[in-house]
Amino acid sequence: MALVTPLSPEHDLETKELAEFFNETLGFCPNSVLTMQRRPAISKAFINLNKAVMANEGRVNSALKRMIAWVSSNSTGCRYCQAHAIRAAERYGAEQEQLDNIWEYRTHPAFSEAERAALDFSLQASMVPNAVDAKIKERLYKHWDEGEIVEMLGVISLFGYLNRWNDSMGTNIEEGAVESGNQYLGKYGFEVGKHDGGSY
Repeated sequence: MALVTPLSPEHDLETKELAEFFNETLGFCPNSVLTMQRRPAISKAFINLNKAVMANEGRVNSALKRMIAWVSSNSTGCRYCQAHAIRAAERYGAEQEQLDNIWEYRTHPAFSEAERAALDFSLQASMVPNAVDAKIKERLYKHWDEGEIVEMLGVISLFGYLNRWNDSMGTNIEEGAVESGNQYLGKYGFEVGKHDGGSY
């Protein structure tokens, strides 16, 4: 079971109103937010940051942002965030071939060189110790401008917070996210692990 029990969506009405954002992105309010609302200032600040970071400003579109989130979450090992990121990528129109082959983004023809640079940036920025270097900067600047790089790092940093939160919390994965995780990541060994509500 989770380290801290999620509260009812009715617990904090301001959080509930802000959290309607997640009905679009995931189809449900995440248990992570329901836990954060034990301190409503945290849940509200988190949702507003999430909305700002995930806004579709142009070429770093909503689907790519969710794939960046998946690579970051895969790097850190957070199953909860892996399932959420792949589900949101699907809901935001990532190509089927990309969803089916996300693990092979470096070599699979469904991914462009610009996308590969963005996803490698996510991988290197999510490592401990951090592996961002002059080489990845050079690759990014071939395809993306500085504002777009800021958008990408916003996603990576947001998921750094979420990966720590949900893996430490052992947040229970919601049914819809489990389905997406199994569908797209199951062939690579995806499992719910400590996020199943009974094995923490």
